[in-house]
Amino acid sequence: MNNYLWIWLMNNFVAFRTILIKEIRRFTRIWPQTLLPPAITTSLYFMIFGRLIGERIGNISGVSYMDYIVPGIILMSVISHSYANVVSSFYSTKFQRHIEELLVAPVSNWVILAGYVCGGVARGLLVGAVVTGISMLFADISVHNLAVTLAVYFLTATLFALAGFINAVFADSFDDISIIPNFVLTPLSYLGGIFYSVSMLPDVWQTISLANPILYMINAFRYGLIGVTDVEIEIAFLMTSGFIVFLTGLSLLLLHKGVGIKN
Repeated sequence: MNNYLWIWLMNNFVAFRTILIKEIRRFTRIWPQTLLPPAITTSLYFMIFGRLIGERIGNISGVSYMDYIVPGIILMSVISHSYANVVSSFYSTKFQRHIEELLVAPVSNWVILAGYVCGGVARGLLVGAVVTGISMLFADISVHNLAVTLAVYFLTATLFALAGFINAVFADSFDDISIIPNFVLTPLSYLGGIFYSVSMLPDVWQTISLANPILYMINAFRYGLIGVTDVEIEIAFLMTSGFIVFLTGLSLLLLHKGVGIKN
């Protein structure tokens, strides 16, 4: 029995490691397309919004406008690239019919999911590190709470990697994998308080904004970096963790039923 368990664990570990290494090599091999664009985009954000517009806005919640927008821009990069890595990679696996090899292999569904999600998390965190490095050239950020910062950093990358996996499962064409990022993630990110404080909005729009889950993640990350937030940190963690549990269960259920895969 012990030998059987050991073999089962080793098989799953080898499978997980193989998927993860493949995913990491996939985005590092084409680093001019995956790592360089965020660095350029971030520099433009800081030069336009931070330098030109920020000097006219002044301080928000007691910090300079440049320092205020840094956490949101970093987390927006983590969100978009964690999502993009998994949705494009897993859909390509379906499109090229490689998924059959995983389905017939003695590999658990949770191992497949973990491999792709961890690959997305790795890209999101690496891009976030690049963007953080660029931000250091424009703003002087001293971390207010390291534990909160790292926790939100990792949980957000995990959440949107899972969301990218679900999008890839349901996608029937390459056009389908761009619908959610363009029409859902991008609007929610920009309306999540990256460039402004929710307290600056009219009361009605403040209430509406509280229905945006990305608002909580950005504010929790902002609290970790500069100690400023518009929401309760506990609510942000509960919401993010709850979404992760829900999307993990849904992803495993979809894999088990073979939705969008076996047909």
